[in-house]
Amino acid sequence: MGCNLAIAGVTGAVGQEFLKILGERDFPFDSVKMLASSRSAGKKIEFKGKEYNVEELP
Repeated sequence: MGCNLAIAGVTGAVGQEFLKILGERDFPFDSVKMLASSRSAGKKIEFKGKEYNVEELP
C-alpha cells in the first residue's frame, strides 16, 4: 500500500531530482499531485509511464 504525494516545485531542479529519486527507488504511492508556480501550471510531466498536469500551488 502506498501513500498520497504532493510535490511542490516539481518543475524546478529540486523537484526534478525528487522525482528521479522516487523513480529509482520505486517508491510506492497511490496518487501524486504535481504542484508549481503559476508560470508552470498547465505543463505536462511524465513520471513512471503516466502523464501528469502541473497544478498551481495554492
